[in-house]
Amino acid sequence: MTTIKHRPENVAASGMLRAGSALMAIAALGFIGYAIIFFVRNFTGAFLELGIGPNQVDVGRDEIREFSLPLFHYIAHLHIAVSGFIAATGLATAALAWYGVRRGELWAYVTAVAAPVLGLAVALPAHYPYHFATLGHLGLIYLATAVFVVGAVLALKPLLALRHTDDL
Repeated sequence: MTTIKHRPENVAASGMLRAGSALMAIAALGFIGYAIIFFVRNFTGAFLELGIGPNQVDVGRDEIREFSLPLFHYIAHLHIAVSGFIAATGLATAALAWYGVRRGELWAYVTAVAAPVLGLAVALPAHYPYHFATLGHLGLIYLATAVFVVGAVLALKPLLALRHTDDL
């Protein structure tokens, strides 16, 4: 028969674990904020992403629409889809950090770290060869990622210590 260990709710009493998981959750909410900006700009005169201007793309919403309405619709649908995936990743990561990492669940920590790492590992490299890696464009993501990394580092040691005491 399998025995299931139940951790008491106050297992997360470690201040470092609480602080780390809170920073991870706040940063993940920052990803949602970025996604909202991304989404809203699609429907405004700005159209292009935050921090992308004439130095990166020499035409705007109207020129793209005049050139090709189907292309305009295609770009708009990509903006909407990408903002949805960024927001979804942020929501899942925030929930994992707040409810799982804070309780000392290693699986939640690994998943909360892996989800944005996967998204960033896929998305960020494409920004550099095309000169889209402006601070105005990626600055908020860099900031949220830095806060997230600080939180993840703060939470890791007490999380591993909890795991070690569970094995005894």
